[in-house]
Amino acid sequence: MIELGNRLKNLESETYSKIIREANLKNPWFTSENTKRSFEGLIAYLDEDKLSAWLKNYTIKEHSSKNVGVVMAGNIPMVGIHDFICILVSGHKLVCKLSSSDDILIPFIASELINIEAGFADQIEFVDQLKNIDAAITTGSDNSGRYFEHYFGKYPNIIRKNRTSIAVLTGDESTQDLTGLSHDIYSYFGLGCRNVSKLFLPKNYSISDLLNHFNSYGDLVHHSKYNNNYFYNKSIFLVNQDKHLDNGFTLFIESEKLVSPISVIFYEFYEDIDVLKNKLDLVKSKIQCIVTNSKNFENAISFGEAQKPEVWDYADNIDTLKFLLSL
Repeated sequence: MIELGNRLKNLESETYSKIIREANLKNPWFTSENTKRSFEGLIAYLDEDKLSAWLKNYTIKEHSSKNVGVVMAGNIPMVGIHDFICILVSGHKLVCKLSSSDDILIPFIASELINIEAGFADQIEFVDQLKNIDAAITTGSDNSGRYFEHYFGKYPNIIRKNRTSIAVLTGDESTQDLTGLSHDIYSYFGLGCRNVSKLFLPKNYSISDLLNHFNSYGDLVHHSKYNNNYFYNKSIFLVNQDKHLDNGFTLFIESEKLVSPISVIFYEFYEDIDVLKNKLDLVKSKIQCIVTNSKNFENAISFGEAQKPEVWDYADNIDTLKFLLSL
């Protein structure tokens, strides 16, 4: 894995450009900038010190290899790479059903790994349908989660459903914090579960003042798919006469809902942060990350860091490696 990180870090520019171009042609959401960001995140995972710090917390003994079926999502580039790493590190075989939206990048990573260690060829299989598996890891919507529970319920499993991330502002944020918040909202067009889709603001907070800190992402409106979502949602709000703010590329509307559509950010005011904490505890199964400077929230993430998970950060706070080692 360390060698894989080094290999990716030193990819020939022609190879790097080619794989990024292919991914973008297959999925327009996978822009060059976003795919490069995902590669940088993967290379950060595969750092020797970080891998050592992560794995020292586990006992990886010799065991019989199991076939672990994985249904990968395709909302952001290589979103399933952490499961990929965990399964191979644990000594099991990866039986992977790729998303049609992301079937270029992970096979490329697999081929690079096999070039380093040919034995991995027997541990990685890409399939159209999961059969003959011993365990399952799936990622999808709440609706697909119900299907996965029915289909894979007889196996040891991790079934991930819809989650989103939120930000809790106190009013004491610095300019740097709010610039970081813009990255948490707009990276990957807001398509990831670690993207902030809901803002909790102290009562009387001027949200219009907040919008100026997001202007660096104004070019998003020139992306055809994002632009289609923006104008569609704007049309709905105008037809319904929903009161909202518009900064030219994002719509901000007050709502108690957590998950906002693409190009829309929900916000809600609070009066007491302890009351808010109790309220959020009731829906914690729907929240991936809480971005805030407040000390009231355990495991909170600093502004600008939501899309920079470490290798020891697990989706849905379920320890994937522990699960795999228990098989």
